[in-house]
Amino acid sequence: MILLQNSNQRSIFNNYCNRSNIIFNIKMKTTKIKNHKTMANIWTWLGIALLVLLLDQFTKVLVLGAFQLGDSTPITSFFNLVRVHNHGAAFSFLAGAGGWQRWFFTGIGVAAALFMVWMLRAHPGQKLFGLAISLILGGAIGNVIDRLLHGYVVDFLDFYWGTWHFPAFNVADAGISVGAALLILDEILRVRRGR
Repeated sequence: MILLQNSNQRSIFNNYCNRSNIIFNIKMKTTKIKNHKTMANIWTWLGIALLVLLLDQFTKVLVLGAFQLGDSTPITSFFNLVRVHNHGAAFSFLAGAGGWQRWFFTGIGVAAALFMVWMLRAHPGQKLFGLAISLILGGAIGNVIDRLLHGYVVDFLDFYWGTWHFPAFNVADAGISVGAALLILDEILRVRRGR
């Protein structure tokens, strides 16, 4: 314990304590504001991921209700609505692997989703990065839900030119692709800002 001998020493000590208390309170308020902004941003990003997920699942329910496997409805000269079941990953990678790939890709999707939520929490103020991760997250969860419910991913968007068809895809795949492109753009912009 500090023994203060005179009123001048007590006054100096009290002023020091008051200033320290003010600085501590300012730091605490700043931390609370920062944490509030962090939580607001993460909820924004998770909300975007949820919108992608809901749009993906809604469109898949419509396709499952309106189309039989293999059905195709021409919409334009370069686009069909179809119903395709993808048992593999992107571009039907490992589609004929015998069934184990369902759980493999589900596990990868769950691990990736957890990692993306962690990334959103770690970088909540980075708008382009947050948007990119949100789109990928919503798409990844949408495809994981398909694998768990059906054992395959429902694809229905078929773009083509002449007789060449791009592999059919869905809203989740579109979210993942747009998110990946935005992630690349974010990295390019970050590198340019660093120069």
